[in-house]
Amino acid sequence: MFTGIIEELGQVKSISRRGGNTLLEIAGETVLRETKIGDSISVNGACLTAVKKTWGALVFEAMPETLKLTNLGSLKACDKVNLERSLKLGDRVSGHFVTGHVDCTGIIRRKGYAAGNLGFEISVPASFMKYILPKGSVAVDGISLTVARKTATTFSAYIIPHTLKNTTLGFKGPSDKVNIEFDILAKRT
Repeated sequence: MFTGIIEELGQVKSISRRGGNTLLEIAGETVLRETKIGDSISVNGACLTAVKKTWGALVFEAMPETLKLTNLGSLKACDKVNLERSLKLGDRVSGHFVTGHVDCTGIIRRKGYAAGNLGFEISVPASFMKYILPKGSVAVDGISLTVARKTATTFSAYIIPHTLKNTTLGFKGPSDKVNIEFDILAKRT
C-alpha cells in the first residue's frame, strides 16, 4: 500500500533479461534507505519487489504481463521514474490509498497552463471512465492527483510546481503513456 506521494525521482541504470522476466536496475537514494530484499516499491505506480540491492540502486524483476499492462515495458536506460516506498503502520497518509496495482494505461492528450497551474488532460479506455469521479482521487504514474474535470473519454488534473519539479510529469507531454490506478473507493461504486 502506498500514498501516491512520490519520494524521489529514480533513474533506470540498466535493463536485462533473466528467463522470461525483465530485471530493472533503478538508481535512487531515499528509497534505498531501510529497504530490504523482498520489500515493495512503487515504480511509476506499479508495485514491484526489490530482488537485489546494489551500490546506489535497487533491482526489480518484472513479469511480461507487468510490462505489457504498464508503461514499464517502454523504459530504457537513463529514463526517470517515480519512486515511493510502501507505507508502514502508523505512517501519515498524505495522498490517498494507492495499491500499486495499475488498472490501465492512459495517454496524455494535452498539457498546458490554466489560471497559473499546469494541467494534464488524459484519456483512458471508455470502460474505465466510470471510476473517474469529479474531485475524486486518481494515481497517474503513482502520483496522487485530484480529478478536476471529466468528459466522456478524458479527465483532467492540475499539479502544483512542487509536483512538477519532483515527479516525471515535468518530462511528460502529449502522446506519452502513463500508468493509471483508480481510487479503490471509486471502484466500489
